[in-house]
Amino acid sequence: MDDIILLKQGEIVLKGLNRKSFEMKLIANINKRLKPFGKFRIYAVQSTIYAEPQGDCDMDGAYDAVKTVFGLAAVSRAAACEKDKDALLETAKRYLGDELNRAKSFKVETKRSDKSFPMTSIQMSQYVGGELADAFPHVKVDVHNPEFTVHLEVRDYAAYVHGPSEAGAGGMPAGMGGRAVSLLSGGIDSPVSTYMIAKRGVSIIPVHFFSFPYTSELAKEKVIELARILSRYCGRMKLEIVPFTHIQEEIRAKCPEELFTIIMRRFMMRISDKIADYNDCKAIITGENLGQVASQTLEAMAVTEECAKRLVLRPVIGHDKREIVETAVKIGTFETSILPYEDCCTVFTPRHPRTKPRLDDVIKAESALDVEALAEEAFRQIKRIVIEA
Repeated sequence: MDDIILLKQGEIVLKGLNRKSFEMKLIANINKRLKPFGKFRIYAVQSTIYAEPQGDCDMDGAYDAVKTVFGLAAVSRAAACEKDKDALLETAKRYLGDELNRAKSFKVETKRSDKSFPMTSIQMSQYVGGELADAFPHVKVDVHNPEFTVHLEVRDYAAYVHGPSEAGAGGMPAGMGGRAVSLLSGGIDSPVSTYMIAKRGVSIIPVHFFSFPYTSELAKEKVIELARILSRYCGRMKLEIVPFTHIQEEIRAKCPEELFTIIMRRFMMRISDKIADYNDCKAIITGENLGQVASQTLEAMAVTEECAKRLVLRPVIGHDKREIVETAVKIGTFETSILPYEDCCTVFTPRHPRTKPRLDDVIKAESALDVEALAEEAFRQIKRIVIEA
């Protein structure tokens, strides 16, 4: 009995003439993700991708890994067998016997993409369902609300038996949507924003602004750990650590206190632009959420992005905190995000920040600084850490 992983493609099936390029990218991403678990033959037939182990493989690890690959709607671990009704029956008994023994009710669903198979889907479900009912007499047949469903698939090259599928990560294959820089703080919002844009097929370059000694090494390690968690979905990333202390000290010394945060965030945009230029990125991603803090009013965000040269994406801008937290819990970043290590945004926080700043006032305040020299200095001193999936 051959153990295999069936991967159902998501929205790329709607891509029309350029669907093949999306499919090939998805297969390449799956290959990379499964490499640590053994050698797999990966191929696509009729909107399904097959991950077939070649020799001894860690199937449990591989199955967990593919559930985080963007571009897949559903995943299931299955047993392959001959396209024969009795082979399918015997495979179902062996492969799903434990689940059937634990269940109180079941039904059988059949998909028959090979129309040359001599039985219809309904006939096949009735045959296997009747035989399983005899083999597992304590399990009730319930075609409407079964506790467990036996799935049979008769396809071009073989037949497959599996239990209920699990949801895949959805979205688009990573790398098909270009590249973007993502501002990654140690909070809850920015990892969620990073995940949401990565889900649309965008390759991510995370950027963290670090203000030692005002923020600790533990704060930096926290962000590195967040990047590691995100790499389960985003794949291999290069985390850029930007030294931000000198800039913040200059802002404190020479600018009005109520504009500290706005001017600081404008520096983040300028430096992110430089990183984006260097890495051929088309956008900057932030975790800004409308009205959450003083620097995230409509007026403040307009002033912040005025100095950016490219598109600024704010995927959680309209979410309430509950929705953001739910996503953070789902992707595994929440527990790390709430660790009590502050980031640079909490350094020199003004007592009374300007919530509706005027652009001309901010530009006038920035004239006391050598803006380009400070941004270039920080860019030259960036430290880069490769985060492997």
